Amino acid sequence: MTKRKIQMMLSVNGEDHDVSFLPHRTLLEVLREDMQLTGTKHGCELGECGTCTVLVDGEPALSCLVLGLECAGKDIQTVEGLGTAGGPHPLQKRFAELNAAQCGYCTPGILMAAQSILTKDPTPDRETLREELAGNLCRCTGYLRIYEAIEMAAEDMQHGS
Repeated sequence: MTKRKIQMMLSVNGEDHDVSFLPHRTLLEVLREDMQLTGTKHGCELGECGTCTVLVDGEPALSCLVLGLECAGKDIQTVEGLGTAGGPHPLQKRFAELNAAQCGYCTPGILMAAQSILTKDPTPDRETLREELAGNLCRCTGYLRIYEAIEMAAEDMQHGS
């Protein structure tokens, strides 16, 4: 049995990429293995941990549950596209300052989910953060510093910092 790769254009982090991959590959596999964008992490691969969260057309998506084929014509954002050449995104900056990431494995998924939250609600309350991040599991931090970092980043973004 021959496995034929497909060729398609994917828009990732604001750039179009001509990518060749096997049709059964998940977006997670395409990003990590075919595009070498390794910021998005393998976690449970069952859609239960949130470690692989990316944004697809601005909405959080578990890339382990989405086929790469399904992303044609969609805008994909990974943690690599969060900051700019001018510096880290306020979320990244505040996570680092507050040590909101300990082992860091869950951090890319949480950052992407947080970006989605702040796009929809620039000043979320703590309960909103708890609810919206419920699918992003962290075994190290206990979440308090994560919530604080997101709240501080929201303030920075409001003030243009």
